[in-house]
Amino acid sequence: MLDPKLLDILACPLCKSAVQYDTEKNELLCKADGLAFPVRDGIPVMLESQARSLTTDERLDK
Repeated sequence: MLDPKLLDILACPLCKSAVQYDTEKNELLCKADGLAFPVRDGIPVMLESQARSLTTDERLDK
């Protein structure tokens, strides 16, 4: 689990919008850009090259 204080200040490196933490997949989600950034060993990897694209269901919160 990420520190809630850290989640408050993290933003998408591309569009600067807020990210949401997906505890099941251990990823930070940017709905605006449709990207999921991995969290490895408790450290968010906020690099576009390491992000994966969100599925349509993930983008729609299904």
